[in-house]
Amino acid sequence: MISIKTKSDISTLREGGRRHAEILRKLAEMVRPGVTSQELEDAARKMIEEGGDKPALLDYMPYGAKRPYPAALCISVNDEVVHGIPNEDIKVLKEGDIVSLDLGLTHKGLITDATVTVPVGNISAELKELLDNTKRALMAGIKAAKGGKRIGDISNAIQLIGVAAKYGIVEELAGHGVGYDVHEDPYVPNFGQAGKGIVLKPGMVLAIEPMFNLGSKKIKLDKDGYTYRTTDGKASAHFEHTVVITKGDAEILTA
Repeated sequence: MISIKTKSDISTLREGGRRHAEILRKLAEMVRPGVTSQELEDAARKMIEEGGDKPALLDYMPYGAKRPYPAALCISVNDEVVHGIPNEDIKVLKEGDIVSLDLGLTHKGLITDATVTVPVGNISAELKELLDNTKRALMAGIKAAKGGKRIGDISNAIQLIGVAAKYGIVEELAGHGVGYDVHEDPYVPNFGQAGKGIVLKPGMVLAIEPMFNLGSKKIKLDKDGYTYRTTDGKASAHFEHTVVITKGDAEILTA
């Protein structure tokens, strides 16, 4: 069931989104060669707790999972697409890597979701282009998310950029509603036909999140039960914002 958030809910989400964005900004600034995923996880928890908020992903049990997610932050490096666990098989970031930082924040009982993918030191031109295009696809999807339009308009705007760049567009994972829970209806695929799907109504809150691979669109799930990787070992990028649908342009809550 799709929920429409109240004006009070949106005010709270807007406040939480500002806190969320600031935490992600500080985490991104920490990224450099030699930094570990555990250090980033510890910093995320500390900043969330200092703000009086809660990590939305910690102990979250998504549908089909065999255990709760064990961290506050998802850290996915290079060929890891999403949901890399930072505090089990600890990663040390290296020059030339790319790393996505995916954070869920609960502020006054309401949840925002956002992701950035950042370079570790100097990266190749090919990887820089992947990051730029994936971020551009996110903004194109958000631009298409107008009240009265449809989910397919968001999906198609993202797809057009991925196809033009000849990337693998991840189909098995998607954006989603968010706010009262980490994952709510509707799903927001990163591919689709404009003018199709559910009508976007003011008050809907969506996490829009393109995921592009340098190679194949195919992905596989690691034995940890959470981390998805590209099947061909090529790099993947992921960007995400939480937005609220209005009568006009969507408002980015995690900007």
